Amino acid sequence: MSWIAPTVSILEIVLLLYVATIDVATRLIRNEVCLALALLGIASQLSNPMQVVESLMSAAMLFLLLFALYTRGGIGGGDVKLLAALALGLPPTGLMQLLTITALAGGVLALVHLMMRHLPHPRLAPAGSSLARRVYAIERRRHLRHAPLPYGVAIACGGIWAILSKGL
Repeated sequence: MSWIAPTVSILEIVLLLYVATIDVATRLIRNEVCLALALLGIASQLSNPMQVVESLMSAAMLFLLLFALYTRGGIGGGDVKLLAALALGLPPTGLMQLLTITALAGGVLALVHLMMRHLPHPRLAPAGSSLARRVYAIERRRHLRHAPLPYGVAIACGGIWAILSKGL
């Protein structure tokens, strides 16, 4: 049974990479992915029932706090669900790592978007352009329209960090 925890961690990381990619592309975080991350997180802790209870309590408190921010327009609904789902699989110290690294990655993400103000306005990327050029063109256009940041990327960074910190 020693293979279960590393397998769950790898699945969580793959899902978080998927979330980051889809959030950049669509600015949406799917409910199914959040549910899968929550279930994987709980499954990774089944050997320690008290840790499951601690995680449920801290995830519930985090959800309530983030939901209050969501109702005031401070954070997206998908971001709330994703953070709460990740909190279900982490002990309290892991939750603090998640929130800290997410905030730092979010700061870097915000700086990149602020720097985009000084970059040239791109034309549409022609067929056959590199992925980086297509993403830049799309993100620059979204930036000009004041679209929200793909904060799922920052959350994914925090989640991957916390998962790797607890060990594969």
